[in-house]
Amino acid sequence: MFELAWPWVFLLLPLPWLARLLLPGADSGEPVLKVSFLNELEGLAGRRARLNLPTWRQQAPFVVVWLLLLLAAARPQWLGEPVPVSASGRDLLVAVDVSGSMDFPDMHWQDEEVSRLTLVKTLLGDFLEARQGDRVGLILFGSQAYLQAPLTFDRRTVRTFLDEAQIGIAGKNTAIGDAIGLALKRLRQRPAQSRVLVLVTDGANNGGQIHPLTAARLAAQENVRIYTIGIGADPEETGTAGLLGLNPSLDLDEASLKEIAGLTGGTYFRARDGEELRDIDDALDRLEPVAQQPTQARTAEALYSWPLALALLLSVLLVIQEQWPDNRLQRLLRRPSFLVPHAQWRERLKRLRLRRRR
Repeated sequence: MFELAWPWVFLLLPLPWLARLLLPGADSGEPVLKVSFLNELEGLAGRRARLNLPTWRQQAPFVVVWLLLLLAAARPQWLGEPVPVSASGRDLLVAVDVSGSMDFPDMHWQDEEVSRLTLVKTLLGDFLEARQGDRVGLILFGSQAYLQAPLTFDRRTVRTFLDEAQIGIAGKNTAIGDAIGLALKRLRQRPAQSRVLVLVTDGANNGGQIHPLTAARLAAQENVRIYTIGIGADPEETGTAGLLGLNPSLDLDEASLKEIAGLTGGTYFRARDGEELRDIDDALDRLEPVAQQPTQARTAEALYSWPLALALLLSVLLVIQEQWPDNRLQRLLRRPSFLVPHAQWRERLKRLRLRRRR
């Protein structure tokens, strides 16, 4: 089915004529011959003089170009048949802590020591990209919480945003309550049985305007399940000291993270290395997909390139006609067409008719 996405563009149709009416005429730069005895000439010729305005045949190509441009701007498209789209799955938001302590290199993955955020990007990115059928989104939080990617089926883009996350981009502190509140705001418009939040942090709440437990109680009222992940090696297992000789693993508030998960019906995970971080995959796979309202989609094939190409071609021909009036194309067009009888052929036809009459 043919359709114009923006048909209101045709309201601009009279724009060139309005511009010609309202704007002053352009100065051609050529001298003008003024005839003082114009009335006498009109009397001798038997008709009134008129301005040398372009005829409708001369204006027609410009009108066609303008109509083609309007047609292309109206976004013509061909809509296919409605196709049902499977809409069963989860609405899953991932909130990742990007405070300074997440840069602490106390995690082990493939026999290498990596930072906490690097491990989260690797394993949680794989987890997000494998959530086929789920809407996923990303929240980055530090002193404040920011929605980096809204809920979408485009899981690859969400992973790209996660890979591009930088330490300290949201501030130095850890506002866990604000991250939960922002996720709640985004999830409350989705079906109640499919709202899931995965919260990844390595510290305790020391910023923001909402207390984490208060935000967790509100999430429980809105049927949002929160899975919390405390990331970081045990303090006694790492010999690496952080800034000023302090170990960031001592800041992890496991009691609050367990209470947040318990209030909302979720689970708390302790990720001391890459293998433990993978446990969240099995937990979320045990969640039953919730059948949501089915939707339909139509494939749309854009057709604006055709009128745009025709307008461009016609414009090029008009420029050639203006700049090089005596070109081969013009001479070809001026030749007698086979549809218009040549003068010699007309004479021959007259002679044949006379002979038949005799």
